[in-house]
Amino acid sequence: MSDLAKTPDTDKVQAATGGTVDAEPSATPAAAVDPRLLVREQGFAGYWSEFVRKIRGGELGSLPVVVGLIVIALVFQLQNDKFLSASSLANIAVFTSGVGIMSVGIVFVLLLGEIDLSVGSVAGVGAAVWAVLSVTHGWGDWLSVFVAIASGLVIGALHGFFFAKIGVPAFVVTLAGFLGWSGLQIWLMGKEGSINTPTGSVVEDLTTHFFADKAAAYGLALIAVLAYGASQYLDARRRKNAELPSRPLSEILLRTGLLAVLAFVAAYFLNEPEGARGLPLALVLFLAVLVIADFVARRTTFGRQVFAVGGNAEAARRAGINVDRVRITVFAISGMLAAFGGLFIASLSGGATKSLGAGNTLMMVIAAAVIGGTSLFGGRGKIWSAMLGMLVIQSIQQGLNLEGMPNEIQYMITGAVLLAAVVIDSVSRKTQKSAGRA
Repeated sequence: MSDLAKTPDTDKVQAATGGTVDAEPSATPAAAVDPRLLVREQGFAGYWSEFVRKIRGGELGSLPVVVGLIVIALVFQLQNDKFLSASSLANIAVFTSGVGIMSVGIVFVLLLGEIDLSVGSVAGVGAAVWAVLSVTHGWGDWLSVFVAIASGLVIGALHGFFFAKIGVPAFVVTLAGFLGWSGLQIWLMGKEGSINTPTGSVVEDLTTHFFADKAAAYGLALIAVLAYGASQYLDARRRKNAELPSRPLSEILLRTGLLAVLAFVAAYFLNEPEGARGLPLALVLFLAVLVIADFVARRTTFGRQVFAVGGNAEAARRAGINVDRVRITVFAISGMLAAFGGLFIASLSGGATKSLGAGNTLMMVIAAAVIGGTSLFGGRGKIWSAMLGMLVIQSIQQGLNLEGMPNEIQYMITGAVLLAAVVIDSVSRKTQKSAGRA
């Protein structure tokens, strides 16, 4: 019975399979085969028909982003053969990291169906706290970094408190934070206006350190592939033991093999070609944040509660979920990752300034999450959206920089891509509603 799901009546069988069932008038409960099992039994043809069904039903997932990345790479590589060079890819990885980490926090907020407009200012405060403590007051590097990240967590929790407990809309709370924390940032920086990053400091190493040993990049690729394959296998075995549909071993091996190709090709480009500098520390930290956040979102009770609250807050409350606690925690995560990302920006710019986190930082953070596939309407998205969205944005910027295009052209193109992502999301939701899958 591991591959069969029993339902007590014809209506439930019909709902589970999405089709019609000829039920015999019998007291014996009807048995329905899970449609996912039928897909897998049909092999490639089954997966293709399922893929077509999802596309027609508006379940696009990350497909538009992946296609977009391929198109961007092809276009810019044809225009300039340096686009896919080792140094260019390393630059994309490093410049993606800081804003990408901030975007991970925004993904959590968007899953609630809310917005956080303060992330740029919180990033500036985090960098200012670190600079003042470390450089001006001579605190230890690691302690200063910890306090800076903790300050972002406290600020985010404060936003969540006003939103969840007081009832102030998140838009208003975080807009006030955007203004107020900008003032605090300027006040912390004092008359100097900027504090340079000390040579050899932890913050400087965030974006300047590369693991030159080739074993680092290949080792990370191997660990990622083995960890993914093991997690998929254990998850399939757990589901099979629980008599739930699970992926066959052949599918797990195929998925793991595709990841291995991508991982080792990336490691090769970071190591082998002329001009390669090795594995960037920034990329390692960004991937670590992504893996941890993805585990929290998909594998923990808290993560499931975030999706539930984003889908329907009142239903989640009636189901016994502490909605206020979930909201406060999500905004605390957003603030903490914003402050952490601010340290990366300080590392890239050579120090903390009064204007760090201003300009287009907020736009880039939110755009990365939305372009990556996270819905603005809440309850739908993946943590890896932050990486996919940032890869799209940074690839466009890198390609235009190689072509010598001015910043205003970059802004217009990025804005157009953001609008396209929101349009796709809106059309996808309407299609799912018409197909009865919303």
